[in-house]
Amino acid sequence: MAAWAATARQASNLSRLSSTKSAVSGSQAANLIQRRGLASGGDHHGPPKVNFWEDPLSPSKWKEEHFVIISLAGWGALIYGGYKFFTKGKKEDKAEKVGEGSK
Repeated sequence: MAAWAATARQASNLSRLSSTKSAVSGSQAANLIQRRGLASGGDHHGPPKVNFWEDPLSPSKWKEEHFVIISLAGWGALIYGGYKFFTKGKKEDKAEKVGEGSK
């Protein structure tokens, strides 16, 4: 979709330049070409983000998606561990052991 928009923009710029080229000198025609403006990546504010395995002790420097994945995995492990800890030993064995029949 973006490729089509860029191609259409380029075609309109070329048609605008070709129609004005006879009436306008080459230096003035160059001013009609639209620059990228704010479409580029822009300035990044703050320190650069790194992968979590490059600096595992500084979560503030991690990329946002890595922070989310690790946080969710940590909460999942904590909840699962708590579940296993608090439910161990509470299983009821309904099967009779061998040798312990009704006496």
